[in-house]
Amino acid sequence: MQVNILYISRIVHSRLEPSSGSFQHFALLAEMKGCLWAQLSENSTAVMSLCTDVVVFPWSVEEVSALAKICHHHQLPMIPFGTGTGLEGGVGALKGGVCFSLRRMDQVLDLHQEDFDVTVEPGVTRKGLNSYLRDTGLWFPVDPGADASLCGMAATSASGTNAVHYGTMRENVLNLEVVLADGTVLHTAGKGRRPRKTSAGYNLTNLFVGSEGTLGIITKATLRLYGIPESMVSAVCSFPSVQSAVDSIVQILKAGVAIARIEFLDDVMINACNRFNNLSYEVTPTLFLEFHGSSKSMQEQVSITEEITRDNGGSDFAWAEDEETRGRLWKARHDAWYAALALRPECKAYSTDVCVPISRLPQIIVETKEDLIRNNITGPIAGHVGDGNFHCLIVLDPNDPDEVQRVHSFTERLARRALVMDGTCTGEHGIGLGERALLREEVGPLAIEVMLGLKATLDPKNLMNPGKVL
Repeated sequence: MQVNILYISRIVHSRLEPSSGSFQHFALLAEMKGCLWAQLSENSTAVMSLCTDVVVFPWSVEEVSALAKICHHHQLPMIPFGTGTGLEGGVGALKGGVCFSLRRMDQVLDLHQEDFDVTVEPGVTRKGLNSYLRDTGLWFPVDPGADASLCGMAATSASGTNAVHYGTMRENVLNLEVVLADGTVLHTAGKGRRPRKTSAGYNLTNLFVGSEGTLGIITKATLRLYGIPESMVSAVCSFPSVQSAVDSIVQILKAGVAIARIEFLDDVMINACNRFNNLSYEVTPTLFLEFHGSSKSMQEQVSITEEITRDNGGSDFAWAEDEETRGRLWKARHDAWYAALALRPECKAYSTDVCVPISRLPQIIVETKEDLIRNNITGPIAGHVGDGNFHCLIVLDPNDPDEVQRVHSFTERLARRALVMDGTCTGEHGIGLGERALLREEVGPLAIEVMLGLKATLDPKNLMNPGKVL
């Protein structure tokens, strides 16, 4: 598809108020199947990224709306782009079209400290928001590791290391402003509304959370905030086996410990993290834990947790109490992707994302570990196991057809193993391109038909990020 850039520019210009002056700042760039897409995206996914025909950089919802109307009229596909940190090929342009890069819409618009909420534009990242909140005593805890855009996190229903205590994006989005395929602007909970709960009508907000750009372009998100805990301490505990580590997780949660983070790393992953970050943790299955609260409440949480881990053969806790030491610990966890890649330089990585009921965690992790060893696959395991979600960070040579086939077969076995255990093929990465067939297996044909009906209602021309999810 060859798009006439000057034609689009003239149309957009004519749709905006001449007095607004917005086109003095409006950047509209195009590279026909060139290198701009690669510059935009540092997406590490093994799923192929395909180029759009045009990249636009709007500054406001009005410009997004005007551009969407043009694309709708000329039947041009639209692909929203945040920071490019997704892992399922969600920003690839299967049919060309127009990429909406939203990075210039980067304002924190409304902060209500007394109500614990904030409204942000799509270019605001989680680190950027927490930097803005630094002196308020508040923070936004959903942490997928990468410094992702908050509206992009809403679009994929992201979560991360804090989800066991604070929930995922689905629990922390109060309202969304969305530009629909025809350019109309929808406020999912009503314009300006931000109640902590509501029973008013259908939950349109959660319809768009996790929709991956297939129903509209998110241009504002109103989010829950939390008070920064009085105290935070982290600890590392190693175990003699995968089974004993995962058994400890289940028992800690059953005991009602309000733990803030509980992350599992197998022996391969902890070895990779040691080498990549110059650490010296014991190379055995390991838990990274974090406790939030008052000093008094944390004493009880820590005591119960230490007793449980000790009963399962766990080591004494190695503590990280000051902010710098805790930061180093969690940086090692967040760098797991790069640590895994460093095990086999010049290779590529792919992350699985299954999630199962917590009671099934010991079985699925043990079986997955055995499967990796049996098939000679480099796949260190790390995960947010406090909510049943874990990842195999598979490192493979894409030029080795035999290895590629073994990895493909493994990922399908793992996903179906999770489905048999009443779980899901994706806990936080989304469906994108890579999991579409598994989605049908997971939810069944009737649910797929309902989703297709919703898509047809909101986007009858199939212009919003076509080919993704469904």
